[in-house]
Order: sequence, then structure tokens, then C-alpha cells
Amino acid sequence: MPLFFNNAGPSVPADHYMIDPLRRIAVDKIEDLIAQQRYFVLHAPRRTGKTSYLLALMAHLNQKNTHPGGSAAAIRS
Repeated sequence: MPLFFNNAGPSVPADHYMIDPLRRIAVDKIEDLIAQQRYFVLHAPRRTGKTSYLLALMAHLNQKNTHPGGSAAAIRS
């Protein structure tokens, strides 16, 4: 199936046109906050990629497997 512009729910790179979410926000700074067990807020208007970013971050952290617990926590909205 060809790529298309998503207008509902999280974007999936294999299905939707999208910018790599991890390039939009400094992943190294987020990883530092997580390593320090600090909070961070991802605040942005609707439909700007917050959920897509968090899903990509979760996959990135699970792939690296360098955080406590062995896998990233599930994201709850």
C-alpha cells in the first residue's frame, strides 16, 4: 500500500508520510533525564506528534536496552 498522510491517531512510518520523530526533539537530553530518573513534559498543541514521538522514544529505548527495568514503560494517555 502506498504511503498516505495520516489524519487520526499515531503515525506509523511504514504507512504514513512523516518526519522521524526522534530528529525533532533532542533524544540525548531526554535519555539524560530518564537516566537521572527525572520527569519531563512533552507539551505541544494537538496533532503535532506527541504520541508518535513517545512511541518512537519507547522503541528507541527498548532497542538500546540501557535503562533500568529492561524495557520502556508502557505509554498511557
